[in-house]
Amino acid sequence: MKTTENYSPAQLEFMRRHKRHHRFIRYARLTLLILFLALWEFCADRHIIDSFFFSSPSRVADCFVSMVKDRSLFLHIGVTLLETVASFLLVVFLSLLAATLLWYSRKLSEILEPYLVVLNSLPKSALAPLLIVWLGTGINTIIVAGISVAIFGAIISLYTGFLQVDPEKLKLITTLGGSKKDTFFKVVLPACVPTILSTMKVNIGLALVGVIIGEFLAARRGLGYLIIYGSQVFQLNMLITSILILCAIAMALYQIIQWLEHCYKKRI
Repeated sequence: MKTTENYSPAQLEFMRRHKRHHRFIRYARLTLLILFLALWEFCADRHIIDSFFFSSPSRVADCFVSMVKDRSLFLHIGVTLLETVASFLLVVFLSLLAATLLWYSRKLSEILEPYLVVLNSLPKSALAPLLIVWLGTGINTIIVAGISVAIFGAIISLYTGFLQVDPEKLKLITTLGGSKKDTFFKVVLPACVPTILSTMKVNIGLALVGVIIGEFLAARRGLGYLIIYGSQVFQLNMLITSILILCAIAMALYQIIQWLEHCYKKRI
């Protein structure tokens, strides 16, 4: 493992500037968040905005604490997380499988490509009522709703990434006697790991969106249910608290995928 003595002065200066840059970004983000919350609280206290409709950070905090005390919040967060993770993992598996099949069979890809484009463009909220009729109002419906939002775009992105692998590498392994299976697993798939990770970063957010759409229509638990329930009974503090928790969950899930991407880049 390298120590600071192993680096040149130019390298050390670059590392210092790199750390300063990231430190500045972190502080700037935190400052922006604090300013936003302070302005929001100020406007609510001075009646510049109606706190009944727009709430305020202090009211949101009180609502959060009360929901933590009665332990209802953890149940709803756990349900939404479970559904999101299940949807995301199924999207990753199914999209990789489908993109692999399309890569193996050019005829199949030419047949299915227009259908994938149409299904990807279709507003997925239009499918939710149909899923309820088919699957009922349970967790299966919500997981399928989460899958439907992300899977078609993921298949298209992965298949496009597979096709963009350096053709010279493909020719080389074919010349050396490699089969199509060898070409895929030894050249195409390793070369597309960055594409897979970047697609996963998009899909984790899309899976969460699909799950919330499903919870809007077919759930009695979860943050999506809390949002709908809060709007129906005009408990807007609960509604805004649920939305902010969703933002935190989306950020945390994205950071996990970004950490995996960072670990991969360090290895190479």
